[in-house]
Amino acid sequence: MPELTVEQVQRGRGPDPSALARRKLISREVRSARERLTSTTGLDRAFDYELVRLFAQYRLNGTAGTLVLALLVGAAACAWVPLFRVSAWFAFVAIACVLMFVLCRRFLAEPSAEARISFWRKTMPLAEMLHGVSWALLPVLFIGVEAPGARFFLTTTLLIVSAITVMLSATMPMAVYAGLVPVTGALVLFFSGRSDIDSLTMLMMAACAQLFFIFLANRLYSTSVATIEFRAEKDALIAELGTAKANSDEARRKAEEANLAKSRFLATMSHELRTPLNAILGFSEVMKNEVFGEHANSAYKEYSGDIHGSGQHLLNLINEILDLSRIEAGKYELNEEALSLAGIVDDCAHMMNLRAKAKSQTIRQAVEPDLPKIWADERAIRQVVLNILTNAIKFTPQGGEISVKVGWTATGGQYVSVSDTGPGIPEDEIPVVLQSFGRGSLAIKTAEQGSGLGLPIVKGLIDLHNGGFSLKSRPRAGTEVTITLPAERVMDALPALPEPGERTAA
Repeated sequence: MPELTVEQVQRGRGPDPSALARRKLISREVRSARERLTSTTGLDRAFDYELVRLFAQYRLNGTAGTLVLALLVGAAACAWVPLFRVSAWFAFVAIACVLMFVLCRRFLAEPSAEARISFWRKTMPLAEMLHGVSWALLPVLFIGVEAPGARFFLTTTLLIVSAITVMLSATMPMAVYAGLVPVTGALVLFFSGRSDIDSLTMLMMAACAQLFFIFLANRLYSTSVATIEFRAEKDALIAELGTAKANSDEARRKAEEANLAKSRFLATMSHELRTPLNAILGFSEVMKNEVFGEHANSAYKEYSGDIHGSGQHLLNLINEILDLSRIEAGKYELNEEALSLAGIVDDCAHMMNLRAKAKSQTIRQAVEPDLPKIWADERAIRQVVLNILTNAIKFTPQGGEISVKVGWTATGGQYVSVSDTGPGIPEDEIPVVLQSFGRGSLAIKTAEQGSGLGLPIVKGLIDLHNGGFSLKSRPRAGTEVTITLPAERVMDALPALPEPGERTAA
């Protein structure tokens, strides 16, 4: 973990992310340079091992095909050469193939961390050279054979072997050259001393083909290296992504645990916080009302009123914090019953009417008729409506108007909509006011001070009812808050019970 500088500790900040990225990049480059210095090809050691592994894998898979090719070539050569000479040649080719097979198996059996890369990069080309020599002995069988088709057969066979060598050994250029040199030398020696046009043409075609095979081998090697590099970069990115995800998950887990611990602490502190506050409120109310006689100094009565008002404000704030904490901690239990949403809204509007009249505001209600009851927690729904109305009254200026609507939703549920003629909320500040203790800039300037917990509590309580919450607002155009309850909470009228006679008949 990077150490913090004194300046960062004094400022209370962690290490600069850009510095961490630069440090990580430098560390990666140093590690890559060290790998290249200890490598025999100028690549990372892991690349060296991967190239040798690919060579061994290709050669291992091609052993059976090479033996089959040698068997077919030997069978065809019997048309010009005695069987015992062909058998001796085939045995030599088989020995070279088996030796290559054993070496490849031994290399692949070694753990990658313990593989002797330099040893195998020297051994594999030698084995490939022995394999090339075994095929280069094929022209020896045709010494003295002047049949027209023998030269064409021999040239075609050696070119096929050269192509196979390039395809199977392309990941090790030295092995390619070690396998092609004996075959090329055998072709040159076979056609040396021949001046006829057919021999010269075949020799030129064979030379051009060998040059093309060398070019193809280099291209295949470059492609293999590029593929390995891309795969290594992909693996490194996946590893970094996995590390970053693990760190992110750990940080999120710790944050969730801290938030849950905070919520649990506050949820269990209800009695300890409310008990002293109730005592303060009770005694201050007694002193404010001069129950045991008048104060000798009238200032004491004012102080008692201030204490009672401040205690009441603090108790309301604590109640809001505790409610929100219980919701976040998942400890808020709903006591559901059948209730009238329109009736609760009417009661809440009646309660808030005095506060609205103090600011010369008007509360207008519009309720759709014959709304059935809903199945919900009365205390929670009442608190939701009161919080929305309180915010509307608080943010609406003198002489403003507040509209309350109750009705059906398009999906068969019920809704409550409260709109005001207040200053409104800018669109970029809506996510802020929905957070705990969040307040908009215009609201702070034009409205009374508050805790910023009203809307988060509303949203949390509505979520517990599987309902919906919507806030629409524009600056100087007012705000509209809508809550919806799903159709499954609407209680349909139950059918009448059948008469005893009808039930018997049924």
